[in-house]
Amino acid sequence: MIIVPKLLAFAPGRVTTGPDRLPREKKWRKNHFELQTAIHETESININRPIDPNTKERIRPAKEFEHHVHNEGPSEISKSGFKRFLCSGLAQSSQFRNGLVQKLGSYHQCYRLDGRLVAMGVLDLLPGCVSSVYLIYHHDVQDWSFGKLSALREIALTVEGRYDYYYMGFYIHSCTKMRYKNQYQPSFLLDPETYSWNLLDADHLARLSARKYVSLSLERQLHLPPRRLTDSDKLGLDSDALLRLREYQREVGPGGKSQSSALGSCMPGLMSLEEVENVIDIGKWPLKYGNFMHGYLEHLGDWAIWNIHDPSSLKGAVAELAAALGPSLVSQLVLDLG
Repeated sequence: MIIVPKLLAFAPGRVTTGPDRLPREKKWRKNHFELQTAIHETESININRPIDPNTKERIRPAKEFEHHVHNEGPSEISKSGFKRFLCSGLAQSSQFRNGLVQKLGSYHQCYRLDGRLVAMGVLDLLPGCVSSVYLIYHHDVQDWSFGKLSALREIALTVEGRYDYYYMGFYIHSCTKMRYKNQYQPSFLLDPETYSWNLLDADHLARLSARKYVSLSLERQLHLPPRRLTDSDKLGLDSDALLRLREYQREVGPGGKSQSSALGSCMPGLMSLEEVENVIDIGKWPLKYGNFMHGYLEHLGDWAIWNIHDPSSLKGAVAELAAALGPSLVSQLVLDLG
């Protein structure tokens, strides 16, 4: 299950930007944590700031990261691939908002140790938010928890730049490498059914641990407990609620793969099932198998009995494809099943 989390830029305590000038300030700081102050303590005003690293310097930690973390060989990591993946982002600009000029666009946030580039965060600065896209780091510093260090630095950037929110990207609860994301509070997860944000608290985490697919809005409607369902839980439901529960549980099939059709998702730009059936005759879609034309989809033996509502069937999959392409493109294409 993949849900996109939305994290508030939250930093408790006072904001201190200058050095400690009074003994009472030092005493206060011994018992209090200030995010911005702690972050900037790692910097030194006496060290000349290097110019922005060129592509050659930036690609070194990228190669190290992909090789040691993702086991990619040297031939699989090219300069053009690096530029395409990590440098072809949003155009840089600015806006005046919340009383200051905010940067917009894609940026690389570079981390140096004794002048050497050891890590680099890829950020999208958007109107109202800082979005964390990717992080690469040299294997020499892999034990330094750079995921957490970069998150703190990016939260400080969000606060100081007066952006409203900090986005940490995808959150996969079953992936242990992503569990650190739920440690930043308050955090919010996007509901896959209603596209509303819900607080990621202990109750929400328990539901994510109990089920492979979680829609908090539906769970509240069905009054489901934050644990694995038992037969006694189902006995307490009326017939309508029981039917909805069965439909909800069918959202995830074998292997944890979603079985819900995209045709009912109300996704912007995607035709609905009714529109597909009224506008596109998918049975008349020309079919090719290998080097030979095979007639139309409706000529397939089981076409009439396949369920268009079932995305695991060929008819359901083709309907989703048609909904994404639209009638104009469908009329110009031939399906190749070879």
